[in-house]
Amino acid sequence: MQIGMTLPVMEPDLWQHGARTLEEWSRAVDEGPFSSLCFGERMAFDNPETIALLGAVAAWTSGVQVVTTVLVPQLHDPVLLAKSLATGDQLTGGRLTVGVGVGGREEDYRAAGADPATQTMQEMADRVAVMRRVWAGEDVTGARRPVGPPVVRPGGPQVLVGTMGPRTVRHAAGWADGLAGVTLDLDLTGVGRLFDLARTAWGAAGRGTPRLTTSFWFALDEEAGGPDEARAQVHRHLRHYMNWLPPRLVDAMAPTTGFAGTTEQLAAVLRRFAELGTDEVQLIPTGSAVSQVHRVAEVVGRLGV
Repeated sequence: MQIGMTLPVMEPDLWQHGARTLEEWSRAVDEGPFSSLCFGERMAFDNPETIALLGAVAAWTSGVQVVTTVLVPQLHDPVLLAKSLATGDQLTGGRLTVGVGVGGREEDYRAAGADPATQTMQEMADRVAVMRRVWAGEDVTGARRPVGPPVVRPGGPQVLVGTMGPRTVRHAAGWADGLAGVTLDLDLTGVGRLFDLARTAWGAAGRGTPRLTTSFWFALDEEAGGPDEARAQVHRHLRHYMNWLPPRLVDAMAPTTGFAGTTEQLAAVLRRFAELGTDEVQLIPTGSAVSQVHRVAEVVGRLGV
């Protein structure tokens, strides 16, 4: 099993030192032993714009896979998005994996000038199909030349679908390359069922074996100052990130959402994910201190999964 790390793009103090935090994290993750460097998209928020960040990350790293977890195609023109991602694919030397999702916030659609009525799985699939036609070099615009640049590998970057439920899995089996999942409460039994469903659905669609990834929020006791503070760190992060939800709902979720514990306990959780046949776990930080990357790197180095 591989283990990736997410940039702290949703942290309230991200811009305190300008872009330095993002660069330090990118370089630290690239040093290993992580398999991927991940970051997601929001519009009505103070996180960095995803395509611009992709260009910077391509310059700051040289070996780690770069994963969008996740982009919302309906917030973009699909041809322009395909061109932007093909550029990112070239800049990273083919290290790009594209995670896509419909998004859970109507306010992001409004902020992007997108139609909330397009917030459907079918619309997302249709836009991914356009992107793949662009990556294949097809003329989708009627222009004198196809939209480029060319992608590094035939067919373009791998496309994973963001999901937490079976309906999305069944729909995506016909067009996605795998799952970019997230587990809120570390329900490994539920994750295992979803993975089994994906394997069955992909097989029935004649699509082979899907790539199975999942993610969860984390805070380390050793970094936060003890178990209570680690859980409080997760809570603060959720309050900031889930600002579209009523605070009372976030407060009710916080005690059981994500991981808050020691590095030894984190290693045990990761071993359990490996036993499920998970291809990659992508950890989501709840603080911006780069020292977390080094602590988790020690865990990954000892795991041998």
